[in-house]
Amino acid sequence: MLQLNPKEIIARRCARELACGQVVNLGLGIPTLTANYLSEGAGVIFHSENGVFGFGGRPSEFNADSDLTNAGCEPITLKPGAAIMDLATSLGAMRKGYIDVTILGALEVDAAGNLANWATRRDGRWWPGIGGAMDLCHGTPTVIAALLHTDKHGRSKIRQRCELPLTGSGCVKVIVTERALFDVRPHGLVLRELFPGLSVADVKAVTEAEFRVSPGLSEMKLGIDLGIAPVVPL
Repeated sequence: MLQLNPKEIIARRCARELACGQVVNLGLGIPTLTANYLSEGAGVIFHSENGVFGFGGRPSEFNADSDLTNAGCEPITLKPGAAIMDLATSLGAMRKGYIDVTILGALEVDAAGNLANWATRRDGRWWPGIGGAMDLCHGTPTVIAALLHTDKHGRSKIRQRCELPLTGSGCVKVIVTERALFDVRPHGLVLRELFPGLSVADVKAVTEAEFRVSPGLSEMKLGIDLGIAPVVPL
């Protein structure tokens, strides 16, 4: 049985949500891994807010160039036709609507599609800061939230209503975790996919938000054979 870590599961599933011809921004954290799991001919144009269109997955250590990084300062490759620009131009593209999809990490996401990913309280202060996520939530028609299902204390990060300061209101269309995939609809969350080996009851046990189950509920597709037993601990 193939063992995957939870972040890889999320990134692999996010990659399968993308379509040829889309311009896709990848945010900090888990989203940046998504570029590693698309085929060469996928036809997706990845954007990073620090100023690049048309980048690819992580290079080998030998081929890494410290001047070529994503928003998380991780090494990237450049595809033929890639464009590098200053930060102001990159942010302008985000605000103007040139991005089709953005995949953002989240501290919390809720049943109304609200996203909180810019700050949590540490030692009485809000940390770390907003970055470009607010611009992406406003300027991108499809926002995918990519996050671990629970925090380090086992508490659900899929909330009925976010408690942390919002990055974007009602912007999230799809939620991808290592356990499930939800669509955000006007009436709330709809469970579309389950990680292999998990049940609806398993997901309900770790999800604060109420959700409905899609009539077409299926196992999560990751493009590889995982075997027959779940690899994500409950």
